[in-house]
Amino acid sequence: MAVPRILSVGTANPDLYLTQEDVYEFYEDNALLPEGQRELYARLLLDGRIKGRHFGLNSTEEILDEGPDSQIARFTVQGRKILAEACRSAMSKNRLVAGDIGGIVVNTCTGYLCPGLTSYLAEDLGLPCDIKALDIMGMGCGGAIPNLESGCGMLAGSGGKPVLCASVEICSATHLIDDDPGLTVSNCIFGDGAAAVLLGGEGHRCETVVLKDFQTGIFPRYREALRYKNHNGHLRNMLTRRVPVAGAKCLGDVTRKLLARNCLGVADINWWAVHPGGTVVLEKVAENFGLAPEKLEASIDVFERYGNMSSPTVIFVLKELLERGIARGPGLMLAFGAGFSAFAALAYGE
Repeated sequence: MAVPRILSVGTANPDLYLTQEDVYEFYEDNALLPEGQRELYARLLLDGRIKGRHFGLNSTEEILDEGPDSQIARFTVQGRKILAEACRSAMSKNRLVAGDIGGIVVNTCTGYLCPGLTSYLAEDLGLPCDIKALDIMGMGCGGAIPNLESGCGMLAGSGGKPVLCASVEICSATHLIDDDPGLTVSNCIFGDGAAAVLLGGEGHRCETVVLKDFQTGIFPRYREALRYKNHNGHLRNMLTRRVPVAGAKCLGDVTRKLLARNCLGVADINWWAVHPGGTVVLEKVAENFGLAPEKLEASIDVFERYGNMSSPTVIFVLKELLERGIARGPGLMLAFGAGFSAFAALAYGE
């Protein structure tokens, strides 16, 4: 089997972009915010940590339509659109067409479809009907890394053709307003986006990032700290104050196992693509690994420009590192997700 390499990365976002000030003013003018949460909305939206976010909406008023049918319709239309855009972007960087692709893996957690988004992506890209396809559901913000690991396995049976690994989330399709502080935080930090990674072996024009190894951790004892629950037909985000500490702890566990297996230490890692679940999350990760603040600068910058887009966000960070020319030598991609799960990938930039 050829060593799996990242050939290119593509990203996409919905057209509607709102600053945090725009969001606050909209809520003030149009939403019946619970009195106990009004101050929290103001503090979170106006603290400057996020400049703005993209929303999969035709108009801001749509966000107040919390009907389950309306939300899944928005997820389907907007998710399908930006998913295809991100994949086309990754393909165009290598001048590839539909017939060049050997497989697709798509992960999401913000909407349920059957058939899954691979069916729509295959149609939108014009892929052949015998394409290898895999839909991954329910892994939350960490889903992009097991997606990549699955793509590496798929690459082994693709006949030498590249594989597209794509993550897409329309977090705005799970928007709800009530007096739960966790929902308030969600409404203030989550945005919408899609990212695609084109995997291939040697011989392809590429970014020359080699994916060497992966490590997964599943920690059910923290399940209630971060998850979606189905409630009255809605996906309801359950987000607690335990997330930063639990996230950093779980990431530490999987990362140290991955490094030990590869005879590496934290000091050997040149670059870090860490999922920016929030500024406190990043602070706890830096503290856990003893990292200087500049090591997580790309994660902080992505969070500031886009907010937390759930699973695609870590790929946005990787793209930022590639564009800055920082992803050289050994590096780590780290993300955690619902349930509680944590994922690490060891990569080498050449």
